[in-house]
Amino acid sequence: MSSPSSPSMPFAPAAPASATSRRWKPSPLICTAAAVHAGAAVALAARPGAWPWAAGGVAASHLVLTAAGLWPRSTLLGPNWTRLPEHAGQRIALTIDDGPDPEVTPRVLDLLDRHDVRATFFCIGDLARRYPRWIEAIVARGHAVENHSQRHRHTFSLSGPLVMKREIETAQRTLTEIAGVAPRFFRAPAGLRNPFLEPVLCGLGLHLASWTRRGFDTCAKDSGTVTRRLTTGLAPRDILLVHDGHAARDARGEPLVLDVLPALLRAAAERQLQWTTLRACLNEEAAEIDHADLP
Repeated sequence: MSSPSSPSMPFAPAAPASATSRRWKPSPLICTAAAVHAGAAVALAARPGAWPWAAGGVAASHLVLTAAGLWPRSTLLGPNWTRLPEHAGQRIALTIDDGPDPEVTPRVLDLLDRHDVRATFFCIGDLARRYPRWIEAIVARGHAVENHSQRHRHTFSLSGPLVMKREIETAQRTLTEIAGVAPRFFRAPAGLRNPFLEPVLCGLGLHLASWTRRGFDTCAKDSGTVTRRLTTGLAPRDILLVHDGHAARDARGEPLVLDVLPALLRAAAERQLQWTTLRACLNEEAAEIDHADLP
């Protein structure tokens, strides 16, 4: 088994893949908000004295849009992978955010090697540039590298479309250059977003992914609490979230995720659940569509 200080490569690197743009289809909520704005404009033009009602309608629509963006698992602003597709069957996905971390990521990789588990790493572009060897190791060991923005700014959800596109596109170039494989998924910092995100992702060929359940392992005090949050109700097609970056530490100074993962992997085995990556499920979904289109 490899030491935490050097990336061994027991698995062949994944073949390069490029993301192609998707057509943006506004969600019903976005269409409704647009209709409210248009109606308010018409009402003001026809009857200027109705401005309090028009302003109230517009304000209410903005509040609803904001609330939808503050709910990471919401699909109100557009498609969002909160669970794996139905064809995943008994499989579940482990997603690992905020890395790479030069201390924690190598140890997580070694642990996953021992259990023969593949995971999806949502990586930050700036950290990937700083620690490229661990991005290379993630791919070489059979895992997937996905886009978690270039700088992981907590003000991301307050950005306009141009800023969002620049942030995501920069990370896309960074991660593709280092990993040799273009990310297919994006996860917003803290899971927060606004209505501008989905059209940007469509233009870049990326799919939004959140999670089914998370352990809050960046702020928890003990690994048992994190494990219970992840394993209570654990079911087929779940997407689970832990962190190799910004990982909380226990009383010994050890990252909680290193205690959580073995318990989580045992719980999945007891339920006869298998692990997969988001990318693998997306590729299978695309293959099914292609097969259905054949004459």
